[in-house]
Amino acid sequence: MTGYLVDPAEIYRQSFATIRAETDFSALADDVVPVALRLIHACAMTDIVGDLAYSPDAARKGRKALAGGASILCDARMVAEGIIEKRLPASNRIICTLNEVGEAVGTTRSAAAVDLWEPHLGGAVVALGNAPTALFRLLELVADGAPRPAVVLGFPVGFVGAAESKDALAESDLDYLVLKGRRGGSALAAAAVNALAGPEEG
Repeated sequence: MTGYLVDPAEIYRQSFATIRAETDFSALADDVVPVALRLIHACAMTDIVGDLAYSPDAARKGRKALAGGASILCDARMVAEGIIEKRLPASNRIICTLNEVGEAVGTTRSAAAVDLWEPHLGGAVVALGNAPTALFRLLELVADGAPRPAVVLGFPVGFVGAAESKDALAESDLDYLVLKGRRGGSALAAAAVNALAGPEEG
């Protein structure tokens, strides 16, 4: 096959130009638009803009935390691997404890892994792209007095508990950014971190 675009920089430029041309960002806060751009770039679904929800200071606090060297807590290796380390402003530590958990009893391994986050939670950026149970467990820990993260990027995906876990986060007093409903995934959680870590795209 011939005639397709192969220049990485031009593919990147055209991708973000297309997103901007096809998407109405007017309902979003200015500092959330770069995050939305990255999210759409990761999934090619311009309609997710209408399902984004966030606390007023979420983007600002996330950027400030990363600039200050905050750790990034991930619920899945796929999230951790999707974070572009060269974009991180302070060589931030990326932590995923899932592989430190053996067989979980009475819960999921993802939820059990969150229990290992407590020493790192204070002021952290939390990126959840897989398990609703991990988000529910995080909310339980914070309600019980665990250190508070700077921001929670909530993108659990699925048919059981995903929408409900994100609703619970939005109803909490934590700073958050979520994609409401069933949609989500590790690529979106990583994209949100990448957006907060670096300069605006497009």
